[in-house]
Amino acid sequence: MDDLTKSIGGVIMAKIKGTVTFQEDICKGCGLCVSVCPTKIIFLNTDKINAKGYHPATVEEMDKCIGCANCATMCPDVVITVEREKI
Repeated sequence: MDDLTKSIGGVIMAKIKGTVTFQEDICKGCGLCVSVCPTKIIFLNTDKINAKGYHPATVEEMDKCIGCANCATMCPDVVITVEREKI
C-alpha cells in the first residue's frame, strides 16, 4: 500500500481530504457538529460571538478533516458545507 491508499477491513480505499466551511454568522452554537466529528477537530469558538450572539463552530486543523460530512448532516440549520478531494 502506498501513501495514497489505506486499508479498511481488507478493502483498499483512496484517501480523502475534506474542507469544511461554516456560515458562522448564522450558527447557533448548538454543538451537534462537535459531538459527531470522528477526528474531534470541530469546536465552538469561545473567543468569537456571531451576529446572533452565539459562539460559532469552527475548525483550525483542516488538514485532519476526512470529509465524512457527519457535521453537515447533523447541523439543524444547514450552516456547514463539506467539500471532498481525493488525494
